[in-house]
Amino acid sequence: MKWRNFVALLLGALMLSACKTTDMAQYAKEKPVLDMQQYFKGTVDAWGMFQNRKGEIVKRFNVVIRCSWQGDVGTLDEDFRYSDGTQQKRVWTLKKQPNGQYIGTAPDVVGEAVGIVSGNALNWNYVLALPVDGKVYNVNFDDWMILMDDTVMLNRAVMSKFGFKLGEVTLSFRKRP
Repeated sequence: MKWRNFVALLLGALMLSACKTTDMAQYAKEKPVLDMQQYFKGTVDAWGMFQNRKGEIVKRFNVVIRCSWQGDVGTLDEDFRYSDGTQQKRVWTLKKQPNGQYIGTAPDVVGEAVGIVSGNALNWNYVLALPVDGKVYNVNFDDWMILMDDTVMLNRAVMSKFGFKLGEVTLSFRKRP
């Protein structure tokens, strides 16, 4: 009986891993081309919401992001204000890699975020230490950013744990002139 359970679990895990088949090359010709060092330079404002797995909006927020670069190392200093009055700060350090990928770190990111840019798209994958009701949960993020024009970027991130979807974060970014 234990062997059957193990095989069923293994097959389920393989089926879940097969669901992620997005090939970044499909965005290679999309315009405008996302230049991370250009877009995330100066101040960027963002408005967003978190929806639970049922689609209910649980939190709304806005973010002011102060962005700067020194060579291939960028700093994104984010200040969040949530609809319930709470505030949060996150400071990302981004490092452009020789292969064009980006590595991102922040105090509440477990390990490193890996970002791939292709055309107008950026896909980040990372684990975030998320505080909920006095406990901290390590949650996987599959985070997609799509540049719409020189000032607007849309973002959708799916949060999951053990392959199960927990919810989604949706954001709209606007770069200040």
